Amino acid sequence: MHLHLLHLGRVPYAEGLRVQDEVVAARKAGAIGDTLLLMEHPPVLTLGRNATRANIIASDELLARKGAAIYETNRGGEVTYHGPGQLVGYPIFDLRGDLPNKRGAFLGPVDFVRLMEEALILSCKDFGVPTQRICKRTGVWTYAGGSIQEKKIAAIGIHVSQAITSHGFALNVTTDLRDFNWIVPCGIADRGVTSLELESPQDPLPTLAQAANSVAAKFGHLFNRQVLASNSLEELLSVAKV
Repeated sequence: MHLHLLHLGRVPYAEGLRVQDEVVAARKAGAIGDTLLLMEHPPVLTLGRNATRANIIASDELLARKGAAIYETNRGGEVTYHGPGQLVGYPIFDLRGDLPNKRGAFLGPVDFVRLMEEALILSCKDFGVPTQRICKRTGVWTYAGGSIQEKKIAAIGIHVSQAITSHGFALNVTTDLRDFNWIVPCGIADRGVTSLELESPQDPLPTLAQAANSVAAKFGHLFNRQVLASNSLEELLSVAKV
């Protein structure tokens, strides 16, 4: 079986949503197989279903100067930030398919999120960054040590409709973390955020392209799929379902 991959590069958030919607529709129709979309966005704030505007700290004037729009979405979770240097992934999977840890007719959304976390944990390990899950705090976190608290390196929030997943994860690679000061990330005020660039002991430091390759490979490994890359949305939608 294959996992289709499309890397869009840096695209506006609205364009990313448009592509995601087309791929979701194709997946619901059975026209294509499970697909991983990877991309990067200009600065933008997104609100999940559980979000409150109170967790946006920055003024409208500041956000306007930075060119950062605000989008309300149907994904789970709170408010988060997307921006340059951050790898955003939209895994579009049919939870009724042949998936690891599936018990019964479909894989539960929480179990799917745990697999996503595992893929990102393994990817961080590629760059010498040990990471973990934290109970009741979805996402991927660094380890605490001494007086240093754990920090979030990847945020996760998904939506499921007719057993098809959408939205996904945001992994900080070379992200300017100062932009997270615009919000209370994921509504969690007592922990900070970090990036692969800050945490990796490697020289040279990880790039966004390297992180994208690693994450795609880990998704392929965890879901037992051969990764099949497409060069464009048109090419992706034209391939036979496999």
